[in-house]
Amino acid sequence: MMLRLCLLLLALLPLSSSYAANNQSVLAISSSTASLADIESPEAFLGYPLGTWHLRHDQINYYLKQLAKQSSRVSLEDTGKSHEARQQLTAVITAPKHQANLEQILKQRQKVKSGEKMTGPLVIWLAYSIHGDEASGAHAALEVSYQLSHSQTPWVKQLLDEAIVLITPTQNPDGFDRFSTWTNNYTGKVKVSDENHNEHRQNWPSGRRNHYFADLNRDWLFLRHPESRGRIALFHKWQPHYVGDFHEMGHNQSYFFQPGVPTRTHPFTPKENQRITEVLAGYHADALDKVKQPYFSKQMFDDFYYGKGSTYPDINGAVCILFEQASVRGQEQESENGKQRFADAIANQVATSYSSLKGALALKQALIDYQSQFYKRKDKHLPSGREVGFLVSASSDPGRRDDLASLLRQHQIRYFYLNDNIKQGKHRYEQRDSLFIPINQPQKTLLLALFDQRTEFEDATFYDVSNWNLAHSYQLHIARDVSLNVDDLLLEPTINKPIAIAPSSVAILIDWRQQNAAPMLQQLLENDIKVKFAAKPFNLMNNQLELNFAAGTLQVPLGKQKLSANELANLITLLANTHGVDYQVTNSSRASTGIDLGSPDFHPINKVKPLVITGYGTNSSEVGELWYYMDQHLGVPLTQVDSSRLPRLSLEKYTHLFLSDGSYDNFDDKLARKLGQFANRGGVIVAQKGALEWLSRGNLLRADLRKARFFEQLFPTEGLTFAEQDKLNARKSIGGAVLALDIDPSHPINFGIDGEQLPILKNKALGLLKSSTPFITAATYADEPLLDGYLAMEYQRSLGGTPAIMVERHGKGAIVALTDNLLFRNIWLGSQKVYANSLYFIPELH
Repeated sequence: MMLRLCLLLLALLPLSSSYAANNQSVLAISSSTASLADIESPEAFLGYPLGTWHLRHDQINYYLKQLAKQSSRVSLEDTGKSHEARQQLTAVITAPKHQANLEQILKQRQKVKSGEKMTGPLVIWLAYSIHGDEASGAHAALEVSYQLSHSQTPWVKQLLDEAIVLITPTQNPDGFDRFSTWTNNYTGKVKVSDENHNEHRQNWPSGRRNHYFADLNRDWLFLRHPESRGRIALFHKWQPHYVGDFHEMGHNQSYFFQPGVPTRTHPFTPKENQRITEVLAGYHADALDKVKQPYFSKQMFDDFYYGKGSTYPDINGAVCILFEQASVRGQEQESENGKQRFADAIANQVATSYSSLKGALALKQALIDYQSQFYKRKDKHLPSGREVGFLVSASSDPGRRDDLASLLRQHQIRYFYLNDNIKQGKHRYEQRDSLFIPINQPQKTLLLALFDQRTEFEDATFYDVSNWNLAHSYQLHIARDVSLNVDDLLLEPTINKPIAIAPSSVAILIDWRQQNAAPMLQQLLENDIKVKFAAKPFNLMNNQLELNFAAGTLQVPLGKQKLSANELANLITLLANTHGVDYQVTNSSRASTGIDLGSPDFHPINKVKPLVITGYGTNSSEVGELWYYMDQHLGVPLTQVDSSRLPRLSLEKYTHLFLSDGSYDNFDDKLARKLGQFANRGGVIVAQKGALEWLSRGNLLRADLRKARFFEQLFPTEGLTFAEQDKLNARKSIGGAVLALDIDPSHPINFGIDGEQLPILKNKALGLLKSSTPFITAATYADEPLLDGYLAMEYQRSLGGTPAIMVERHGKGAIVALTDNLLFRNIWLGSQKVYANSLYFIPELH
């Protein structure tokens, strides 16, 4: 009764009444002072109390634009569009005097990395709902934006006099709208709190992820998606001192704020960062105590992987706090702690938003000093003269080099192109495929984190991956302590001019090791150009030089094509320029060694029509990674079919069937026979991780699997105490470790991969048994497989020397069996070649 009475009283205040009574920190803003009546509250704007319905992203954007029109304290930042072209806005809220001087303030912020003493306002960034179905944060952001835009409360006025507050309500617009549409569709007048109600159980894929089903809170380092690229640009533009990262967790939890588990903080994070985090925790605890909201800290969550919103700022001179509110996933849901209400979840996020602002303001000088000290060290100078650094090579692949350069540039890490070839140790670093990255530079700490190499840890428990070394994911040759004079190096790459295609030319040859050779091939096929691939290596004489060509090299014969010689030459030149692909022109089909260009060991490449199974039972992130690779990189139309439709679908027009990780428990023997017939007719099934278990049960996969139960038995439990269970479970977990595969370079599934070892990321306990069947094992785990990260010795010993990639013949077709996801987060540019080889080579040669 008292609660409802409070709500009636609060209706007289300029405050969203749907949840204010549950949050005393909200009252502190506006209960004692007058406000600017012209500024519309969220409730007035929407026509109903905030939280009554789950908002759409466009409603949030319209409200921010409304605030910017009505309040002299508010302006907006546009950080670009999502995959589905939704505009991403951030409110910039500060005193009018700062709004009038933003251009000058931003110029000053760009000097932060110089280590100079900074003047000007504190910069605070509150970022919400990067997971689209964690909606309480976005709704709280509107209330906080409204209050800051108009409140005359002394501490708010002081805050805006001394600070600039950035508020980003939704960091994942596409997933956010997917979720809000779902949950609103199942919300009625009478609220249903049963956890089994559709409102609380999203369809596949959930709103957590973006358009390509990617977890954007794992993309802060890799920047595969436009939402992430815009967010990182905003971060480096403003260089905030404090960042609040607002999330939700399981509905049976309470509320979490950092510090995380102390022993699971990455060693590159400064101790002072954690000390300030500890002090700020007192403000959050006080705010939640006042509203009697239980909470916990220093458990479950860690500060290790720098690709998350709560840790990326920590490696860039800011202090970031992770907040996790128990999720409702609708309006009301029963939990172990009683009924969770969306209104209460919003109120809690508002409370810790205000405690963030108050705490950051109180620690203003400490935050400014911390950021200054972070960049002040002498080893964080602008590179000039002779510098020690990383010399990296993508081995005949300028595409991978340029992708890496783009990534470094967005993180404001300085690098240089070579002005000549350099021999370092056994490797020749070519001008066309290499970079030099000085270690001593303003972004030194982030650079070292991106290439961090470690296999020993104080605490081997990981909330995410245990390693993300770009040297492995880009499959780079790297020399770590090379000294070069950067003043002699290049700031821009040298551009190779296309080789003229003369009337006497007989063929174009394209090195398949180039990352962008595959999308160029796809466009050639779409233009009905005949293309072949070499099953064996060969050498050709060209202008008195002997050129080496590896297996997988593409040949475009210049005779008997649908286009004229001139039209074909123009198309080749256009595509090569578009994709940055180098090619060679030859006037003779005769090889100096190896196969001639007319050899039967050159196989035709046919058009492909792949299909991937989606829906319940499949891993949405891995489906999304395949879709992203096909769509964004290769330019291949990928048909997505829900698993429930597969039994009724004719497979005759498809060339490939992709099965991601998943359970596939709803697939029966009849469907297994259908897929077997698809392979026998010439189709290729590419299956990874959990999909192999179903193929094995359906007698489609001949190789024997080693599943989780097998690996469980490797860990002794005799004498184990109850308290030791967590440590044992941590050892059993494979938190994203980097392993080495020994590959067979002669196998077509491995064409275009440099060297005889391939780094991959493993995150599931699954393996294959050695087989007596000849010529099907394309790659095995190295005898000592661990390259980077944490993997228990029991796994290392058991996996060493066992198959990781197998290709089994089935009639005219094949099954490609992958024990790991070689596309992980679309940053594994070295191993993604396996999927292109599956598409273009395996149908002809398996």
